Amino acid sequence: MLPRPVIGLSTYRETARWGVWTEVADLLSATYTRSVEAAGGTVVLLPPQAQGAEALVGRVDGLIISGGADVDPLRYGEEAGPHTYTRPDRDAWELALLDAARDRGVPTLGICRGMQLLAVHGGGRLEQHLPDVVGHTEHGPDGDAYGWTSVRTVPGSMVATMVGESMQVSCHHHQAVVSHPGFDVSAHAADGTVEAIEDPAAGYRVGVQWHPESGDDHGLFAGLVGAAARAAA
Repeated sequence: MLPRPVIGLSTYRETARWGVWTEVADLLSATYTRSVEAAGGTVVLLPPQAQGAEALVGRVDGLIISGGADVDPLRYGEEAGPHTYTRPDRDAWELALLDAARDRGVPTLGICRGMQLLAVHGGGRLEQHLPDVVGHTEHGPDGDAYGWTSVRTVPGSMVATMVGESMQVSCHHHQAVVSHPGFDVSAHAADGTVEAIEDPAAGYRVGVQWHPESGDDHGLFAGLVGAAARAAA
């Protein structure tokens, strides 16, 4: 039996509470790790650090940049708007992870914020508050609820081969990708929002705006784990 590929997942750094403790913690929803495990991968968490991205990426077979706070608009030449909430430490760490993954050809999946960071990493730009453009908040309801959005994939795209022609997806975001150098768009929402991007020059370098770990969409994780296993063979 072939060994299970190791998939590194970036994490949040937030104040959290467990037991009698309330402290700053490095954490990630277990829905991510369970999704990777179900797809046949072994998970290692990659919390924000000052250095060491190249060494860590050299020891994993695949990479997931997870959801979270907004990317600092200074990264794409803009001032932060009134609705923008950033985590610069995550930006620096995850951009370093993406540098190393690109240079090493490590299969990479960006989820929600992760897709936006992939676009910015390539020189792209984001819409800082999507409701101002589309006129509704269906992509990011208030509180801790997910919205549900219908997406349609681009025929022949890698994302289409993994999730099909169309599907209902769960999402929670108020920003969106506007430009994405080096990536092709592989899915849209009904209102035109870019929902998935992929790098045609890479074996697996994909970003999705929705949260596949919270729904019934397992194809993206299976695709990543399969690409990681092939790369590690």
